[in-house]
Amino acid sequence: MDHMIHRVTGFRVEAPYTIRVEFEDGMSHVIDFEPVLAGELFGPLRDPAVFQRVRLDSEASTLVWPNGADFDPATLHDWPHVVSELVRMARRWGTGAGPGPGS
Repeated sequence: MDHMIHRVTGFRVEAPYTIRVEFEDGMSHVIDFEPVLAGELFGPLRDPAVFQRVRLDSEASTLVWPNGADFDPATLHDWPHVVSELVRMARRWGTGAGPGPGS
């Protein structure tokens, strides 16, 4: 099974909860994170002041927040293909019906 390794090389916050993410292969996505901001890990990012504190972790090559929230760079790269499943998962995290990512 091939698993592509992707790296985030840059980003720009474009609107509340929305970030343009750039990757090593030249691809970029404008990602609206609002639908997945739920649960113990991602719920705190609904606070705009917390969301704005996003940074690029050069070691992990992905976006990270001060509370430890992050997304796998491959997930960010493939966002258009995985967002529907992430939204379904976030609905469960928001109700306490399941663990958040990384659990």
